[in-house]
Amino acid sequence: MTPVLFRRLLAEFAGTALLVLIGVGSAVAALKTGGQVVVALAFGLVLLALAYALGPVSGCHVNPAVTLGVLLSRGMTLAEAGGYWIAQFIGGIVGAALLKLLVSGFGKVHDQTGDLGANDFGKTISGGGAFLLEALLTFVFVLVILLVTGRAAAPGFAGLAIGLTLAAVHMVGIPLTGTSVNPARSLGPALFNGGEPLKHVWLFILAPLVGAAVAAVLAPLITPPMVREEQVADGGVAVDETGVQVPEAPPAG
Repeated sequence: MTPVLFRRLLAEFAGTALLVLIGVGSAVAALKTGGQVVVALAFGLVLLALAYALGPVSGCHVNPAVTLGVLLSRGMTLAEAGGYWIAQFIGGIVGAALLKLLVSGFGKVHDQTGDLGANDFGKTISGGGAFLLEALLTFVFVLVILLVTGRAAAPGFAGLAIGLTLAAVHMVGIPLTGTSVNPARSLGPALFNGGEPLKHVWLFILAPLVGAAVAAVLAPLITPPMVREEQVADGGVAVDETGVQVPEAPPAG
């Protein structure tokens, strides 16, 4: 493992652990006293901060579904994606372990979710509905990521768009499934809670991956072609990424 890859994997591990600790932790600590909007904003704000902090290091995927989207978009190799997935799942488990520790004997810290913020279905939505919802929300989330981090995107604003999108999809999903859109975020709390959430965790791993795969297929169809200048022997010629030559502007005057 090269030092560069090690730093990237460490960033993905730490970022995913922090996302679970702070995002899921906001639900554990304040779902009832703060409300669903507070939890949604906590997820969005922590990802926004992580995007700017870790983006230059690893791309700040902190989500196996995002990594799948980048892999299918040919933004990384399968070996790199495999390393990211391992780091992310371990990070999610460590973040959930810290939450479990905090609600297990530190004064009057109380788990306001009753299940360590684990994702589940059955109370308000069926299994089929939960699968469709998680796939759709992840599709939106990953599609935004692929578009705003592309070469045609406005530089410097990707983190803001990604954080706001995560907050938005949480506002939709929290009342129904608790919102996953991230297999690593779902696995950690389910492992430490057990019960029905652990039995159903496969859905919250598979559905986001399906949504991410669809986003990776559709993103290139939405992204506008880039136009670049290529220097040739007889002067500059503008060529777009599709290979279609752009007509030269008529001479002035």
